[in-house]
Amino acid sequence: MEKLYSIQEVSQILGMSKDTLRYYDRIGIVSPSREDNRYRRYSKDDLIDLMNIQIMQYADFSLNEIRGKFNFRKMENIDPTYCVEIATFLDAKNAETRKKIAHLEKVSLLLDVAAETLRNFNSKSDQCLSKIVREIYKDIRKKEPVTPQEGCGEHQD
Repeated sequence: MEKLYSIQEVSQILGMSKDTLRYYDRIGIVSPSREDNRYRRYSKDDLIDLMNIQIMQYADFSLNEIRGKFNFRKMENIDPTYCVEIATFLDAKNAETRKKIAHLEKVSLLLDVAAETLRNFNSKSDQCLSKIVREIYKDIRKKEPVTPQEGCGEHQD
C-alpha cells in the first residue's frame, strides 16, 4: 500500500505552509485524497506535483498559468496538440525571461558605473554614465531622449 502523507508532513517535507497547501486544494491545482475524517492525505504523486509547482513559481509562472496550462498528473494518452500548445507557451515564457535578464544586466551595469562615477567623479566617467542612462531610457521609451551631451549633469572635474 502506498504511503500517504498528512498536511503537516507535506508542509515539513516541502517547506510549504499548510495554508498554501489548503489553498492549492481549494483552487484545484493539487487535490489530495481525503480520509473519512476529511483530513487531506497526499500521495507521492501529489508531492511531485507540489515540487513541480514550486519550480514553476520559481521560474516566475503565476498560479493561473500553472493551473491553466499544466496538468501534472501523468496522462495515459498525451494529446500532441496539447504538447505543441505547452511548448509554444514555454517558448514565449522563456523569451520573456531572457528579456528580463537582458534588462537586469543593463541595470546592473548602470549601478556599477553609477557607483564608480560617484567614487571617482570626473567628466569622462559622468559622460559614460550618461551614455548608459540614455541607452536604458531609449529601451524604456523606444526613442532617443533629449539630454545634454556633457553628461548627466553640468558637472566639471
